[in-house]
Formats: sequence, C-alpha cells, structure tokens
Amino acid sequence: MTTQDSVLLFRNTMRITEGHVVEFREAIANAVDFAQRHGPQLMVQTFIDESRMLAHSFQLYQDSDAVRAHWALSDPYIQDVMKHCSVDRFEVFGQPDPDVAQGLRSVLGEGARITFSPRTAGFLRGASLD
Repeated sequence: MTTQDSVLLFRNTMRITEGHVVEFREAIANAVDFAQRHGPQLMVQTFIDESRMLAHSFQLYQDSDAVRAHWALSDPYIQDVMKHCSVDRFEVFGQPDPDVAQGLRSVLGEGARITFSPRTAGFLRGASLD
C-alpha cells in the first residue's frame, strides 16, 4: 500500500451564520443521519462551540473513491448545511489522489483555508484501513 490514497481524515471547521444555530443543528443532524445510513464514511462526528459560533466535523474515509462516493450521494445534504454556515478551515489528514485534492480546493474556493498533512503511521481498532 502506498501512502497516497490510504485512509483520509477530514476536519472541517465551519462558522455558523448568526441566528442560524437551530437550523444548522437540524441540517447537520439530517446530513449525519443520511451518511450513517447510506454514506461510505467509516466515522462522522460533529461538535458545536456555540459561544464562538463554530462547528467542527470529522469524517474518516477508507480512500479517495469513498470521498467521491460521498460527494455523489450527499450533495443535497451538504447544500442544506451550507445554507447556515461557511467553511472557515478544512484540514485533510492523509493523501487523497490528485482528483480529490483538486476537487476539495475547487469546492472550498479562495475564502477557506485548506491544508494537507500526509499520514505517517496509525491504526483504527475494529476496522481495516488497508
């Protein structure tokens, strides 16, 4: 296995639009419920810091193909969430293939900060990542 296109962990830090916390919570709950039932993610966790109007979403994928499958399935849910927030920072842990890396850059646009950190080592109990 090469380090490129191995397990991918995304951390998305979103700034919640003022006055939209309730709607954001509802949209994110719907999106996570859909992902749990139909999505390719191995893990999704979302945390909200209401005092700073920030949300942090973590998503774990087997590989770049799983990310593409997520995009194809989840676009309506992603759009609903994005009505109530903007991406402040997007961190990619692992090395997606060039198409997924470019897709992330183009979807996030100029306003969001995006970083890529290659995986060095690790494991996940109870699941195969290779």
